Amino acid sequence: MYHLNPAMIIVLLTMLASWLIQMRLRSKFEQYSRVGLRNGLSGRQVAELMLADHGITDVRIISTEGKLTDHYNPADKTVNLSETVYNDRSAAAAAVAAHECGHAVQHATAYSALQFRSTMVPALSAVSKFMPILLFLGVVMLRTTALPLTIGVAFFALTTLFSFVTLPVEFDASKRALAWMDKRNIVTPQEHTMAKDALWWAAMTYVVAALGSLATLFYYATMLMGRRR
Repeated sequence: MYHLNPAMIIVLLTMLASWLIQMRLRSKFEQYSRVGLRNGLSGRQVAELMLADHGITDVRIISTEGKLTDHYNPADKTVNLSETVYNDRSAAAAAVAAHECGHAVQHATAYSALQFRSTMVPALSAVSKFMPILLFLGVVMLRTTALPLTIGVAFFALTTLFSFVTLPVEFDASKRALAWMDKRNIVTPQEHTMAKDALWWAAMTYVVAALGSLATLFYYATMLMGRRR
């Protein structure tokens, strides 16, 4: 009878948790997208106001295709808002737009966690090209040599570190967004609650992704350690 490795069970559980949180986030976003913002501002207008209030004039706000594809790109200094967020005038759109501008503020103020994360990107881009192949070969060739899997695990450890470095960056961006929206009276107390809840569920996707990466790293590391016994 086949028994699942405890590490594999953890991986499967984190995958399930990730799926559930993604579904919950989509549900929350759709729910709060139906609630019109009292001041009638669109996501784009909220973003413009937040950047202006922080004296940021070199960041462009653009609309991108897809849902929940919103992100800030420090390389070309663009706040990329999904079409829904860009045009909608809801608590959810305001929260996401302000959150992405929170990253722009981090960039402008040289927020240390964002800087460290940015320095990791080139190395991560390089290793991600070879990591899947190395892990595959490492598992296949494990009885012959541990070298491919050792290198693959080292590369995967870098991606796991990146996932955890991302967490303070995301939580800080949400904190900045909520504080600014309150100070600027962008949201009512009820809208603040909805915005905070939407951003919390969005943050949880990063948390479970980091835990999933750690669980997968543990799985491969356990396999490697088992070979060396």
